[in-house]
Amino acid sequence: MTLYPETCKLLNVGKGRVKQAEWDSERIRRLRQHMGLTQSELANELGTRQQTISEWEVGMYQPRGTSTKLLSIIAERAKFKYDPKSTR
Repeated sequence: MTLYPETCKLLNVGKGRVKQAEWDSERIRRLRQHMGLTQSELANELGTRQQTISEWEVGMYQPRGTSTKLLSIIAERAKFKYDPKSTR
């Protein structure tokens, strides 16, 4: 996955520690809706494809690695209420 410089700047990547969560399909959909983004717009923020976001949201695949960290960073910056220790 590509992390675009403007996304790093927007998210202040590298400053502070972000709690990582398990990102299931419902949580990803709720985060995207909380931010008022389409799947394509969230994909652009993450540097991935719209199809990947769709696959996560229908439960075909789960994000892993850098994707989970970025979702956690985005969630915290968007003031999205979630418990990083649970999947719901």
